[in-house]
Amino acid sequence: MKTDAGDTRPGTIGPGVEQAAPNLHSFSGAGLRPRRHIAPAIRRLLGPILVLALWWAAAIAGHGRRLPAPDAVLATGTDLVRSGQLPDAIAASLQRVATGVALGVSAGLVLALLSGLFRIAEDLIDAPVHILRALPALALVPLAILWFGIGELPKVLLIAWATCFPVYLNTFAGIRSVDRSYDELARSLQLGRWTVVRRIVVPGSLPGFLVGLRYSLTLGWLVLVVSEQINASSGLGQLMTEARQFFRTDVMFVCLDSYGLLGWLSDRFVRTLERHLLAWRREYQNR
Repeated sequence: MKTDAGDTRPGTIGPGVEQAAPNLHSFSGAGLRPRRHIAPAIRRLLGPILVLALWWAAAIAGHGRRLPAPDAVLATGTDLVRSGQLPDAIAASLQRVATGVALGVSAGLVLALLSGLFRIAEDLIDAPVHILRALPALALVPLAILWFGIGELPKVLLIAWATCFPVYLNTFAGIRSVDRSYDELARSLQLGRWTVVRRIVVPGSLPGFLVGLRYSLTLGWLVLVVSEQINASSGLGQLMTEARQFFRTDVMFVCLDSYGLLGWLSDRFVRTLERHLLAWRREYQNR
């Protein structure tokens, strides 16, 4: 096909000469070599498989007493599941984390909305929150025992304390990062304040809130490990305490693996929420 001398369409070199446009999605890197695609599910498994291989190699290298092999841990975990000890411990730990995270996330979300929407609330809330978040949750264990005893309440409150601040920080940042052009659009449409909050501010701050929720769930499991050492009569922490007394490293590794798996499942739960709640954002459409 002939073209004019001034034709600058893609795929043309000069008058009367055409060149096939390269398929940029089929090549990458120097030399335009074909890209080899690996299924996402396989890519996600490579990291855990590598960790498992290193663990097995270390156990074979002669540290079997202090570092049990993965097959020994699997056998112990199977026995604990059959006896009902592991399911009961996981259920008790899940209940503590769910209650603590619910309290902490709710408090952080309310404080962030107040500080983000009202200047006077920011002046009253923001500085104290930043002061309090500098206090390590684990350093508050002695005070929690002194004030609330050794029952379930201090365990739940420690988890709530740790999980409040990530939600506050990320949600507050999300509210303040909403594009100003939306505010001008709302004024031109004469939208009410609460309509703006519901239709613009809340959707705009939702990504920040979900990031804070992911951090909070991780912190919740970390604090649970320590809080369950406070005279717990059930839960993974109590199971680990008994295993430590009898030098059962295999049981301890079962509990640690359970903590890690539960934390990973919590993170995947939030990622699933992101895909559904933020489907309108381009960067979340193919996740």
